[in-house]
Amino acid sequence: MKKNHKNESFKKKMLRYFFISIGATLTAISLELFLIPNLVIDGGIIGISLILNFLTDIPFGILILFVNMPFLYFGYKHIGKSFFFSSSYAIAFLAIVEFPLQSLGPFVTDSLLATVFGGLLLGAGVGLVIRNGGALDGTEILGILLTKKIPYSIGEFVMFFNIFIFGWAGFVLGWEKAMYSILTYYIASKAIDAVIQGLDETKAVIIVSDEYEELSDAINERLGRSVTKLHGKGGYNDSEKDVIYVVVTRLEISKLKQIAYDIDPSSFLTIMNTQETHGGSFKSAIH
Repeated sequence: MKKNHKNESFKKKMLRYFFISIGATLTAISLELFLIPNLVIDGGIIGISLILNFLTDIPFGILILFVNMPFLYFGYKHIGKSFFFSSSYAIAFLAIVEFPLQSLGPFVTDSLLATVFGGLLLGAGVGLVIRNGGALDGTEILGILLTKKIPYSIGEFVMFFNIFIFGWAGFVLGWEKAMYSILTYYIASKAIDAVIQGLDETKAVIIVSDEYEELSDAINERLGRSVTKLHGKGGYNDSEKDVIYVVVTRLEISKLKQIAYDIDPSSFLTIMNTQETHGGSFKSAIH
């Protein structure tokens, strides 16, 4: 049994590194065939490496390796070995793949097309790497460390960091290219979110209703979803009641609302976005 467990772990690790390789390749294609030839950059460490590439003509692959090194060291110390090795592999693979792509020239010469499609490819590539336990950019690692000592969140730190990078890009590349770069960053960030969260977006729903028993049965029968009952107390009159918690797909939200309205028109629903859903019978209920 132990041998099978080890084989499964090895297969999962190989599959993870395979997807990291795909992500690094997509990132390299985005940079060399879309963004760099059109003088458009991204934010973070990738953006710094691109600006230094424009200023010094040092190959981008070498720059991103060296600029990321201190962040990888901090990642090793504070996040773990698995993250360190996955990120190091992703960055090294990006540097290797990026080199032969330089001779292929730009895929498009229109800055807007390069921004949109380059941003999408970049976001898909970076998202695949992050989803599989690595990183191509050390900005968030720095943010994790510094936000313990400064009164800002990681998101705020990354935003301030990128404002500096795009301001620098304005002086180096021109303000029009800097604005295209901001658009690239926005498109890439949305693509990263889509890849990390997956296409099967789920919603967590809390339902407060006096008809919780009938409502629970209806959700189970008509949607095929099991529910969790949370014991609660009303804040107005201290009456005790059960609260229903259920996770459904985005496409099932309207049907869930209809079920709640049919059984108890006065029911109260709170619908929340979820990042990921794991475990239990959730996936089997979809299929």
